[in-house]
Amino acid sequence: MTGQIIQHQSLQPCARQQQLSLPGKRPTLDAAGVPLQGRQYSRGHFGGPVDRRRFLVGSGLIGLTIAKPQWVWGSQAASTIKLGLIGCGGRGNWIADLFNQHGGYRFIAVADYFPERALNTGKRLGLPEDKCFSSLSGYKRVLDAKPDAVVIESPPYFHPDQTWDAVEAGCHAFVAKPIAVDVPGCQRFLQAGQRATEKKLCVLVDFQTRANELYQECVRRVQQGDIGPIVSAEAVYYTGTTWGGAVELTDAETRMRLWGRDRILSGDIITEQNIHALDVATWFLDQHPLWAYGACTRRARQESQSPSDLVCHDAFCCVFVFPQDIPLSFASKQYGTGVEDIGCWIFGPKGTAETHYFGQVLIRGEKSYRGGKLGNLYTEGAVANIASFHRTITQGDFQNPTVAPSVRSNLTTILGRTAAYRKAVVSWDQMLQSAEKLEFPLHQLKS
Repeated sequence: MTGQIIQHQSLQPCARQQQLSLPGKRPTLDAAGVPLQGRQYSRGHFGGPVDRRRFLVGSGLIGLTIAKPQWVWGSQAASTIKLGLIGCGGRGNWIADLFNQHGGYRFIAVADYFPERALNTGKRLGLPEDKCFSSLSGYKRVLDAKPDAVVIESPPYFHPDQTWDAVEAGCHAFVAKPIAVDVPGCQRFLQAGQRATEKKLCVLVDFQTRANELYQECVRRVQQGDIGPIVSAEAVYYTGTTWGGAVELTDAETRMRLWGRDRILSGDIITEQNIHALDVATWFLDQHPLWAYGACTRRARQESQSPSDLVCHDAFCCVFVFPQDIPLSFASKQYGTGVEDIGCWIFGPKGTAETHYFGQVLIRGEKSYRGGKLGNLYTEGAVANIASFHRTITQGDFQNPTVAPSVRSNLTTILGRTAAYRKAVVSWDQMLQSAEKLEFPLHQLKS
């Protein structure tokens, strides 16, 4: 077996603790995930017209936190935040440009498993070759370069350890979703976030929807009762073919290059991509599901040369049940054409909240909310998060409120995935107790 799932029974107590650490009701957050406190608003290969990647090409703690003196804006001569980039693929290069456009950052080192990627990105960023690192341990050389912060855009399988190591090295971390591919990874990321707060460091998870004022206001109105008590909900992620058609995942390095089609490195499409829809749903509901059941399929793309246990699925359908017997129906596809949407509907007796990543955000009902039509949320949300990351660092805000909700939505995707794989009902507690760990053959890669 070149990819497998193993069980870590020793992690059960930690998983229990993690469950207890997740938030209950939380206030509406700004782009950085900071409580708004009553603030009011008015407001690879890519297929399908609204695929997020292709669209881009086409278009806490209580009390006072004391900032380190060197991080108070303007208190040191060199106020620019020094960055290390971990992951030099398409999104890594794209978001590096956005960090540079902000004006408050400067890259000093980069890393990618593949040396040519690291060198090419380093050249684009004006770095010498001795600041461009490769292999599995390349990111540790970036940490040795003493950046103030790192931007983690590597395959999700590596996010928990890279975030933990960054925090231990004294670095702030800006992390792409998903934050992990399995329960032990979610646990480690949660611990990394808690450790960051203890060390007065910032960790920000880059969900674009959370940075948008229309989404924030819609969630706030639902949570204050504008549609009445939530009765049921629906979420979808429908997109065209991503990462191309059939692939041959024949060896570890090929799997690294095509990590978005590898279910171990990516966590499968429900975790790697569909998390955008489920994160919005759990944001509205403000709690984790109690149990789920579902199904998944690989009927759309034929990977005859790849072992079936390695390749991502093409579609998922799940039902999650939340406290008070609130059902959430979820469906996704990553193939074909015709229907494209990243949407969420929250239903109550007095109205319906409706969000679309590439469309409108609104509430229909007794207390309607006109909301508005979104622009390029893929870029605008990242830009807002980059600005918020800079602000939280320079202002010394180390509460890190994006961490726990990101763990919650990540675990929700894993619950749905587990139920779909097993074609059985799986409870939240069962998922945490089993602590299934996805294993990749790292020994076959350059260390």
